[in-house]
Amino acid sequence: MLRIESFSLGPLQTNAYLIRGEEDNKAIIIDPGMNPAALVRRIENLEIEAILLTHAHFDHIGGVDEIRKAKNCPVYLHPLEAEWLINAKLNGSMRWTEVTDPITTDPAEFDLAEGQKLTLIGHEFTVYHTPGHSPGSVSFLSGNDLFSGDVLFKMSVGRTDLPGGRERDLYDSIKGKLFRMPDEVKVYPGHGPKTTIGFEKSNNPYVS
Repeated sequence: MLRIESFSLGPLQTNAYLIRGEEDNKAIIIDPGMNPAALVRRIENLEIEAILLTHAHFDHIGGVDEIRKAKNCPVYLHPLEAEWLINAKLNGSMRWTEVTDPITTDPAEFDLAEGQKLTLIGHEFTVYHTPGHSPGSVSFLSGNDLFSGDVLFKMSVGRTDLPGGRERDLYDSIKGKLFRMPDEVKVYPGHGPKTTIGFEKSNNPYVS
């Protein structure tokens, strides 16, 4: 069973997830966002096996380099957004100058792909390529826990008006992949509260 802690980071209140398995001192992080001080303090005495990125928009990567350098851990990202880490224009931070200075990081160490299975902290995480919000968006499923990034939210869906976004792809990702998961799967989104697949299938006004 995963032990999941969430941290709402930065001015866009991006959810970063600290996930541990049975071993207390080992963890992974999904989407370490901007202003990560609270997360950095929390992991001071933990071994971080990996940083997993659902996508590379600036608000999801702001804490990557600080944590990677402090913990000497690899970063995983879909290759369609590999350049976004090193290019502030592509990751959006150049467009939101009222929110942040330009953000860049070193490249990711590992690529992610559809159907890939990652064994981390004693658990298996399956990668689903779920584009639409961005071309390289992925979701991670472990047991009944789904980390959906900015694809699916409680009673909402990810925006598609940013560069690389595509509405048709987003709905294909949600209906064709996420909504085919069991209703009891818990959804941990990139922003806002958690939900379940069943609740969203019945109540999400954007997906009919």
